[in-house]
Amino acid sequence: MKTVGKLQLTTPSDREIEVTRVFDAPRKLVYDAWTKPELLKRWLYGPDGWSLAVCDIDLRVGGRYRYVWHHTNGNKMGMGGVYKDIVPPERIVTTQLFDQDWHGGEAVGTLMLTEKDGKTITVNTVLYPSKQGRDMALSTPMAEGMEMGHVRMDAMFAAMLKEA
Repeated sequence: MKTVGKLQLTTPSDREIEVTRVFDAPRKLVYDAWTKPELLKRWLYGPDGWSLAVCDIDLRVGGRYRYVWHHTNGNKMGMGGVYKDIVPPERIVTTQLFDQDWHGGEAVGTLMLTEKDGKTITVNTVLYPSKQGRDMALSTPMAEGMEMGHVRMDAMFAAMLKEA
């Protein structure tokens, strides 16, 4: 197990990465943060210098999503996929494929959200097409970048709940 901030990363199988994180916010709000473009653009961009420039979401089974990140140095990174299963506000299953296919094909992501005592536990599992693909993902600073976004999400939730 690897811990980065409040994020815990495990490898339940030779093709999976599982990221668990607790947010001090109700499940509906956390679900919205993962499904509404105006909220995603506030937190889903990793290290400083990046922004989520394109965030297209057709939130229905069979619908597509597309994200494109831009860096201040001119670099771009894009990914997209298809929604395979949606059970608001508890589960989202998607395919995931980066434009520059660095992990060997389409992965499947499953985001589970559980609320307990006003906090939301997210378990985000990615099933890669191969062990090599999973290991490639593990060799990147993925966990650190994800936690940067999660810290932004924490701040966004605190501000939203204060306004409510």
